[in-house]
Amino acid sequence: MPDSSVAPPLSDAATVLSDFHDAVDAVVEALAHHDDWGPSSGQTGQYVSDLVADEAVHRVLDPAGYGVLSEESGLMEATLEGAPVVVVDPLDGSTNASRDLPWFATSLCAVDGDGPWVAVVVDLVTGTRYDAVRGWGARRDGETVRRGSVPSMEQAVIGLSGLPPRHLGWGQFRALGAAALDLCAVADGRLDGYMDCSENAHGVWDYLGAMLVCGEAGVEVVDAGGRDLCVLDPGARRTPVAGAGPALTEALVAARRSF
Repeated sequence: MPDSSVAPPLSDAATVLSDFHDAVDAVVEALAHHDDWGPSSGQTGQYVSDLVADEAVHRVLDPAGYGVLSEESGLMEATLEGAPVVVVDPLDGSTNASRDLPWFATSLCAVDGDGPWVAVVVDLVTGTRYDAVRGWGARRDGETVRRGSVPSMEQAVIGLSGLPPRHLGWGQFRALGAAALDLCAVADGRLDGYMDCSENAHGVWDYLGAMLVCGEAGVEVVDAGGRDLCVLDPGARRTPVAGAGPALTEALVAARRSF
């Protein structure tokens, strides 16, 4: 993780947020004029739209000197001393996008010496924008987001990635296909929890921006195996779980560890 002694001061968070929103604007513009949503000739599971979105993000962040860790292009070191590394999923839910299923996003999260610092997650279908700064709170379209009511496991609606081997005791579930948006839906109350039912399926870009939004909204995101979720390693994979409150999170983690 970057040395905190050279991390930008918190007073620069507004600049980072502005840059992130500019990057998202670039993605929106690029995809608006894009008509090939099929597979790329690159890595398995990658789409042409992933590369288009990735190039748009780099076009904004690279000249500013940020380090970038992207699902599509790997790790690029910062060119400006003290600039944070930005963890990027240019198009989270690209399989949904390729099939015209309206649930996909762009996620960016700046990491400093203390962990996730500034994040923006944007629903590319509705235009809804979530942002968060560590210690400053989370917002949805400029309005403060703070999770309120917490249902019991038996009443909860849980977002899933993958499927468990059996029913695990929740009221209902949804498998929506974009982890960043799934987690933001826990933050704003549309879902009550989230569970990755696959084995180490998610890279840090899938969840880190939404994890900061959740944390600032009062929702804890944890790894089912108890590992650190903030890892600047493109090869690392984790199993994120989140609940609207501690009791629900504990119940979901226990359920996830049961298989």
